[in-house]
Amino acid sequence: MTPDEDETERGGGPAPFGRQVYVARLRRAADQVAAARLTGLLVAPGPDLIRLCGYRPRTAPDRLTLLVLTPEGEPRLLVPARDRAVAASAPAAGAVRVSTWEDDQDPYAAAAGLLLPHGHYGISDTTWSVHLLGLEEALPLTTYRPLSTALPLFRAVKDEDETARLTAAAVAADAVYEAVLAVRFSGRRESELAADLAGLLRAHGHDRVDRARVASGPHGADPGHRSGERRIEPGDTVVLDFGGRRDGYASALTRTVHVGPPPDQVRRVHEIVRTAQEAALAAMRPGVPCAEADRAARAVLADAGHGEHALPATGHGLGVTPYEPPYLAPGGTQLLAPGMCVQAAAGILLPGRLGVRLGDAVTCTADGVRWLGGAHRELAVVA
Repeated sequence: MTPDEDETERGGGPAPFGRQVYVARLRRAADQVAAARLTGLLVAPGPDLIRLCGYRPRTAPDRLTLLVLTPEGEPRLLVPARDRAVAASAPAAGAVRVSTWEDDQDPYAAAAGLLLPHGHYGISDTTWSVHLLGLEEALPLTTYRPLSTALPLFRAVKDEDETARLTAAAVAADAVYEAVLAVRFSGRRESELAADLAGLLRAHGHDRVDRARVASGPHGADPGHRSGERRIEPGDTVVLDFGGRRDGYASALTRTVHVGPPPDQVRRVHEIVRTAQEAALAAMRPGVPCAEADRAARAVLADAGHGEHALPATGHGLGVTPYEPPYLAPGGTQLLAPGMCVQAAAGILLPGRLGVRLGDAVTCTADGVRWLGGAHRELAVVA
């Protein structure tokens, strides 16, 4: 596993939210199910289950675990019998009724007892196909839709508690950036700087590192570049793209630095990118389609002669995962709403030469956006 995408987590996990937070989320999810005219929602282990009831199964995923949520009924959590005690002690204990299936029992028959035989259910995208096939065999007249299409904005609007955690994660990422500016860049490999970033993310309270990417010189023009063995040289422009999970919620920060005094051309490009990002943020307010923010950034780049050098998209949602709806992209028809948290970014990619990018975590408010972090956005000079 490379430093720029470390999937490990530290032991202990995030401190749970209070029970009433989960009660409110379950109720809101049930209302979303009703509005979508679904019979119910089936939530498998993964980010949706963690967000709704704080439960992280310890059993292997091939053993069926399923939260059943309907508009009117009591939420039910079906788990292997050996997991009853752990499930009953989950943060949402008392708000969810735990049911079990035994080792000698068909788990899909147990699940069928919680579902309607002609129901139309939304189901987590993380559900294993063997479980979906088992449910279809047990209840052949039921139908299922992936949660991403049935309820595409299921996690998009964050409550106050979630926004507070996203803010703490953004502030921690700011501290990482300030710390890495004091590290020597010149003469070191991208992978070495990426390891520094990963270590700093953990040192500043991140439980998990999602990405710690360093793209120097011509590599900066590739937004998907993973830190390699190229040695960073004086005169290089270097893109730093990093983030992880702190207390279960994602940080995301993108900055561009220059090794030694930057030439006027690089300064101009950086200022164009900064203006484009500000234009995207100025366009963000409730009721505005996501594509408007993307168009605003692209208009600035086009006016400066860099329309063809823009990033593929201007932003994406942040939450319990680092990439989720809404997406600030050319085809984004979803309307922005208060509580949506995104990383809003802009960049100019000059193939074979360099890249300049800026990206920050913000939340949509009643009348615009609020920055979750506050890292300075000037073109920093590093040694």
